[in-house]
Amino acid sequence: MLKLSDFNYDLPKELIAQYPLLERLDARLLVVNRKTGIIEHRIFKDIKDYLRKGDILVLNDTKVLPSRLIGRKVTGGRVEVLLLKRKNGNLFSALINPSRIKVEEKIIFDNGSVVGVVSGKNEISFKKADADRIYELGVMPLPPYIKREALDLDNIYYQTVYAEKEGAIAAPTAGLHFTEGIIKEISAQGVDIAYITLHVGLGTFRPVKCDDIEQHKMEAEYFRISEDAFKKLEKAKADKLRVIAVGSTALRAIEAFALGKKEGFTDLFIYPGYEFKLTDCLLTNFHLPCTTLFMLVCAFCMEKLAKKAYEEAVDKKYRFYSYGDAMLII
Repeated sequence: MLKLSDFNYDLPKELIAQYPLLERLDARLLVVNRKTGIIEHRIFKDIKDYLRKGDILVLNDTKVLPSRLIGRKVTGGRVEVLLLKRKNGNLFSALINPSRIKVEEKIIFDNGSVVGVVSGKNEISFKKADADRIYELGVMPLPPYIKREALDLDNIYYQTVYAEKEGAIAAPTAGLHFTEGIIKEISAQGVDIAYITLHVGLGTFRPVKCDDIEQHKMEAEYFRISEDAFKKLEKAKADKLRVIAVGSTALRAIEAFALGKKEGFTDLFIYPGYEFKLTDCLLTNFHLPCTTLFMLVCAFCMEKLAKKAYEEAVDKKYRFYSYGDAMLII
């Protein structure tokens, strides 16, 4: 049995990045070779040294919506609302904090110009006109381990430069290190760029609460393999080209595709023991302990080597989590 405690590790709080680097390419890059066990320490712009002609680099083009809203009750109490998705014209699924707020209770936004009504558990509704502009009132939904309010800079840096398809409540953070310039340079090397979409939702972040991790159920997230990506991934399979996933979300979409789906919802849970069908390399950030994301890394990198790499990253004071440094597993 794989226990939740097997995926714990110690991390000093001061290594949790609270702000982005203003120069995306200056992030550090820890490179792990699965065959040799060698760990290298580079800078992100050096990623070009590990890519070769014919590789398929898969990027997730989901776009983060400014989905975090701050409102107040009629009685004056502060309420935080995270919009998860629009269910119909005026109804949204949402996380509402405090959770004890009652059905049919009103939440006031924008100094009273917009009023939402709690419609049910994890649901809020607005007038149609307000629903159409509600994201204009929101800010970037930074993860809770970033201990500050969202700033204007987060509108730029908590978004990949190639973000296009709106629908995520969190950024595919491995992609935050890329600039338009380095993508052009990588393409000029003969590396094929393939864009897929997986809208990052709660499934990626739901805590694992069962000690036997195999009992954990992932919440499904929407993904789509574009026609261009489909052709490139099919070519990769046929010609045995390397497929490099940028981020755990891209990897899950690739593996869902390898299992026979081009579009839909995937609840694929990847942990040690999973046999990868199509992904050869993974670029990722450093993840929280005891999470499905760290379990995925342990599955791809081999658990012992993954933990050794994380220990080395801690020892050398890498920056961790969403705004942190990157790790390339080859």
